[in-house]
Parts: sequence; C-alpha cells; structure tokens
Amino acid sequence: MKVTSLLLVFVGGGLGSLLRYIIGVVLKPINTQIPYATLLANVIGCTLLGLFMGFIASKSPVPGTQHLFFAVGFCGGLTTFSTFTLENMRFLEQGNLLTFLFYAVGSFALGICFLYLGMLLHRFL
Repeated sequence: MKVTSLLLVFVGGGLGSLLRYIIGVVLKPINTQIPYATLLANVIGCTLLGLFMGFIASKSPVPGTQHLFFAVGFCGGLTTFSTFTLENMRFLEQGNLLTFLFYAVGSFALGICFLYLGMLLHRFL
C-alpha cells in the first residue's frame, strides 16, 4: 500500500463527502418523508461511477490512480451505493442472477438488521 494511493483515496473521499453535504444542505428545505438528498447523492454517484468505469474500460483494462481518486475516493465518499450498484451490475452482466439476488437482497437485509443492532447496542453504551 503506497502513501500516494492513500492520499488519492483520502482527497477524493473528502471531495465526495463534501458534495454529499452540499446536496443535503441545498435540499434540506424540502421537508418530506423521502430522503431526497440521499436519493440524489446515490443517483449522482451511480451515474458518475458508471461514466467513469465506462471511460476507463474503453482506455485500459487495468485501472490506474484515477480509479483510486475517483471511483474509490470520490464516489465512495459521495455514496457507497454507487459501488454496490456497480458490483450488482457486474453480476448481471456475467449472468450470475442467483449471486445478484443473494448479494442485493442479503446486503439490504443485513444492512437493516445491523443498523437495528447498532441502535439496540447504543442503548446499552
């Protein structure tokens, strides 16, 4: 693990997180039951990651340092949903429907369960 790689992920992640915060501030006046800021951040992140991965795939089969900065850092800071969606898209592209279903449903179910577990644990700490 190189220091340069860590810095690329760190700076990209910071910028992605900053954008997520800005989206939240801008959309805060919209007071509804649906978390539009998160939805928008996820949609932007998925779109940008898809564009980036498509661009990278057309240029080189091996991701370079741009991948660390943009895909891992920026899109990861903006939303992990974009990475999750990319992973599921890969399963579908490869025809792994069972793996897709297991991973997608399992990730959601585990996420809900462990979020609830964390909330329960919080009461005892």
